[in-house]
Amino acid sequence: MNIKFAKPDILKKDIKNVEKILKSGWLTHGQTTKNFEKEFRKFTNSKYSLTTSSCTSALHLACIGAGFKKNDEVIIPSMTHVATAHAVEYTGASVKIVDVDKLTGNLNLGIIKKNYSKKVKGIIIVHMSGIANEVKKILKFCKDNNIKLIEDCAHALGSYCNNRHVGNFGLAGCFSFYPTKQITTGEGGMLITNNKSFFDRVKNLKAFGISKDISERKIPGDYDVNSIGYNYRMTEFQSSLGLDQIKRYKKNLFKRKIVAKRYIYNLKKNKQILFKKYSQDFSYFVFQIFVNNRNEVISELNKNKIGFSIHYLNPLHNLSYYKKRYSLKKVNFKNTEIYAKKNISLPVYKSLTIKEVDIISKLIIKIAR
Repeated sequence: MNIKFAKPDILKKDIKNVEKILKSGWLTHGQTTKNFEKEFRKFTNSKYSLTTSSCTSALHLACIGAGFKKNDEVIIPSMTHVATAHAVEYTGASVKIVDVDKLTGNLNLGIIKKNYSKKVKGIIIVHMSGIANEVKKILKFCKDNNIKLIEDCAHALGSYCNNRHVGNFGLAGCFSFYPTKQITTGEGGMLITNNKSFFDRVKNLKAFGISKDISERKIPGDYDVNSIGYNYRMTEFQSSLGLDQIKRYKKNLFKRKIVAKRYIYNLKKNKQILFKKYSQDFSYFVFQIFVNNRNEVISELNKNKIGFSIHYLNPLHNLSYYKKRYSLKKVNFKNTEIYAKKNISLPVYKSLTIKEVDIISKLIIKIAR
């Protein structure tokens, strides 16, 4: 038995399309990237989209575009990848790391209000494991207090809130195409927004601050640089992989939900295994369960060569850099600590069979307490 934690949805025709681009010699600044951005806008129903070299670079651009600076504070959940915090710190602003909702691992309005001060200029919500935050309530609070809202959608391609794709509520939504994600470009990310002036700003920052795209230059090298910028571009062959996958992602998402339903059907037989109620609005990046004897469960998973992950074994408040920088103590993160100690992320992907889901479920039912 060998069931992997993740398998990219890359087909032979996708590889052939990448090969064509490699042979063409046009490896960046091309039409394929524009087509990928267009298809992503179409899927998320957003006005503007921008490919980036990673979700981290998308978050960084969003934080700069939001105007975060020294002496500003940005509220973020402790239950997230360190990239969420780093993106804020790059700007000179400080992160205000807070506890999460014990059921979802997300921020909620109560937690935000408890940690709000006049120094807070931004909030980054993370749609943990593809479960949307209570965005509308948070957004209203942000508008009332002149706070910029950014959505970390690294887990959330295909997640919805109030019939609207996540990433469309705040100033920007940032997506990840890391190999374990719903679609992958190896490394890579996407930023979406519905704000034209913000989009123009981050688009310029993405490519060194150069004033003209290569397609806009009548003479090679004819451009100006009006501000400092970065090299956060995605290649054409990466965009080709993303383009092919986003075009068929609805089928991928449909299969993910079938897998999630099967896990629920199986695992409800053991009342000691906790998991979130099924929702059509979740994208099921993974299927998370919560058990008291996690070490025993993951030991059995390893013995049987079944892939899994933990999101996140060490939350932000336990990481040395942030723990020391902000004098963080576990006692202030009770919900996050419980979440971190009990969660197991089970595999969900298009090629995962129902038989494999049943094998995983049977093993966990047998040992989980």
